[in-house]
Amino acid sequence: MKNRIYSLLFILCAISFSVSAQTVIRVSTNNTDLILRTGNDGRLYQSYLGERLLSEHDIAHLPLGREVYLTHGMEDYFEPAIEAHFEGGKSSVVLAYVSHTQSAVSDNVEETTVLLRDALRTISVELHYVAYKDEDVVRMHAEITNEGKKPLQLVRYASSMLHFKEKAYFLTEYSGDWGEEATMSTTPLTFGKKVLDTKLGTRASFFTTSQFILSLGEEATEHTGRVLFGTLAWTGNFRFTFEVDQEGGLRVISGINPYFSEYELKKGERFVTPDFIYTFSSEGMGTASRHLHRWARKYQLHQGDEGRYTLLNNWEATYFNFDEEKLEHLMSNAADLGLDLFLLDDGWFGNKYPRSSDNAGLGDWQATKDKLPGGVKHLTEAAKERGIRFGIWIEPEMVNPKSELYEKHPDWVIHQPDREEYYFRNQLVLDLCNPAVQDYVFSIVDGLMTECPEIAFFKWDCNSPITNIWSPYLKEKQTHLYVDYVRGLYKVLERVRAKYPDLRMMLCSGGSGRIDYKALSYFTEFWASDNTDPVARLFIQYGYSFFYPLKATCAHVTSWNRTASVKFRTDVAMMGKLGFDIRTDEMTDAEREYCREAVSNSKRLASVIWDGDMYRLVSPYEGNHAATQFCAEDKKHAVVFAFDIHPSHSERLHAVKLEGLDPQANYKVEEINLMPGQRSRLRGNGDTFSGDFLMKVGLNLFSERDLQSRVIELTEQ
Repeated sequence: MKNRIYSLLFILCAISFSVSAQTVIRVSTNNTDLILRTGNDGRLYQSYLGERLLSEHDIAHLPLGREVYLTHGMEDYFEPAIEAHFEGGKSSVVLAYVSHTQSAVSDNVEETTVLLRDALRTISVELHYVAYKDEDVVRMHAEITNEGKKPLQLVRYASSMLHFKEKAYFLTEYSGDWGEEATMSTTPLTFGKKVLDTKLGTRASFFTTSQFILSLGEEATEHTGRVLFGTLAWTGNFRFTFEVDQEGGLRVISGINPYFSEYELKKGERFVTPDFIYTFSSEGMGTASRHLHRWARKYQLHQGDEGRYTLLNNWEATYFNFDEEKLEHLMSNAADLGLDLFLLDDGWFGNKYPRSSDNAGLGDWQATKDKLPGGVKHLTEAAKERGIRFGIWIEPEMVNPKSELYEKHPDWVIHQPDREEYYFRNQLVLDLCNPAVQDYVFSIVDGLMTECPEIAFFKWDCNSPITNIWSPYLKEKQTHLYVDYVRGLYKVLERVRAKYPDLRMMLCSGGSGRIDYKALSYFTEFWASDNTDPVARLFIQYGYSFFYPLKATCAHVTSWNRTASVKFRTDVAMMGKLGFDIRTDEMTDAEREYCREAVSNSKRLASVIWDGDMYRLVSPYEGNHAATQFCAEDKKHAVVFAFDIHPSHSERLHAVKLEGLDPQANYKVEEINLMPGQRSRLRGNGDTFSGDFLMKVGLNLFSERDLQSRVIELTEQ
């Protein structure tokens, strides 16, 4: 009897010890908490994600929550984060907590690593969380290791799984097509699954971008609501799964799209998933955007703390039809406008198959002798003579069947060996799974830079998704193609950055077919859309502004929508990384004088527009007007852009309240970017107002006139 009592007491003590020894892992920023806890079963659960809790004591009162990285094959009934198949057809996985570490990367950055392991299967998972305290951003990924002697097959391998329990959920997603990028729409999430994914391989963001906004409880606004911004740093196929269960709980699973991507891990091999990046705000979407912008400029965007080159591109002026004389004339125009760089676009290469249209020449990266007898080097020298830099367009991952490269190396091309080839834009994709192809793609950049070391800028294009899906290099492991292609691309870009750290590059993909934060660790900027109609661009740039700082968004003045003035087109473009792609000879003297002044203002105000905090004052989705404000970090300087799109003559116009200013400071208000001889119609132009007045009463920024724009500078007195 005594032995039974002692045994019972021992069990009770063990249970008590297990509960009291519960492991708590807290991933914190200055304003947010992600809290993980172990359960009595030894597994790890997400107890909380939201505003930072002030008392450690309160953590014990949180519900245990859902398992942090749910597995396939056991007691869960919904979408798992991981599925793996083992020898003998076994597929269930149970992950128990083993250990964790937390270490300071810097005063502002802390990394948490959590090790989970299956006691029966030869698999372990490390969950990594990097918290950026001041910016309220968390970057997370998983590392999956085969700890056995036999290969295992990864079927699903999410970067992250997050859980929520709210009365309602609202998902804002981004969809589009060529010329219609970053179209925003918001819908409620109810029982069942909503999936955002892509299967395009290279142009992964062509129809939907790898970002989302999740409102919790009620639909968030710029200034109100609890909201999570999420994005995946992966330049390939992605998938977001939002699943609401029968109890109203939501799981959000983010990662590489498992479609045709089963991946074999041999003994000791580790699979590292891409980073999922999120920021949480309880003060609406504007705060969340500013979190991400500050983080990106400081930690992720290549040369994020440096300036950008204003430029003139030749594409709309010449298309494929140019020679040295035409290009040198355009260089002179670029210098006359005060721009930093001339960019030579498509059509400069190929000799056996000259690039006179998009059906030939890709892959043959030698200057066309008939067009450019002096080669690229002559053009770099011509630009230097005019006091500007030189940049050039390449599309190194692609090949035309009508090319010398294709004739020599059909084994370097992704295509089905026993089927008729399908061409997207008359081209195919090179097999970057192959190290020899990686060497070749790197040699394109390296060869140009070796021959012409004064090249300052590359426009790296990518116009085709992966079609004819079969890799000659991978042979029997075809399901590795989508993953290994992206990894091959990163290997090339790592080599470019290692050898040419100061080289600036634009990420382009037939518009915005490629935009993500992993790619932007190699590129200084991205091309948001081939659609440069300034009205359309107000919507496109607005959409991308939620996730990406405007200094990363290329915005060019072109001939699209000639009903809009050159001033209107330029004012829209000045909100991003300003460039011109226009026949400057067709502009009037007044328009050229205006553009020179706008370029000068853009450079003078770069620290405000490109590196300041952005405030979306009036959304173009709201109606007939739009307004955006940029405010310097020290609050001494601000710039406001205001646009009348297609106003109604009967509408009532209201003052627009500014944001982010010092209420105690006084600001001089002055309209800039005026056409020569134009007088400002801004009420209060030249006057001084307190920051308090400007934020509580505001300025009358709008008019009833079609396609009008204003740029207002505020300077602390």
